[in-house]
Amino acid sequence: MEQYRGLEAVSKFLGEAGSFFVATEDGDQAKTRPFSFQMLRDGKLYFVTGKHKDVYQQMLKNPKVEVCAFKGQDIIRIWGKAVFVDSEELFAECVKVLPLLAQIYNDQTGFKPAVFYLEDPKAEYSNLVDYTKKYPIEL
Repeated sequence: MEQYRGLEAVSKFLGEAGSFFVATEDGDQAKTRPFSFQMLRDGKLYFVTGKHKDVYQQMLKNPKVEVCAFKGQDIIRIWGKAVFVDSEELFAECVKVLPLLAQIYNDQTGFKPAVFYLEDPKAEYSNLVDYTKKYPIEL
């Protein structure tokens, strides 16, 4: 078992997992949806969604979110308060990482991006099979 430490290790794990799930609250119901974009910049792990999506509205009402990913038997969860950053320059950096974002969020589609990071994130590692292999990840 690899020992995961730091936000860089979490970002690498999410990238290797390929897709991961973001959990929010919708009234009295938990909601999850798959995401695949994440970018580590300046000590923050950024994600992108659309301002037209329910997940965005849910995060505005309750910014506490959790991200969960697994690969093999390894599971990483990271959670915190979603903080939105309205910056064309930051979104341009996201597009450099994943050019597909420019096809989704543009003047033709009318969809606007919502870039966010998790403030004061916490993370943990666990194992799908061996529950004794669980520990907080120092960020």
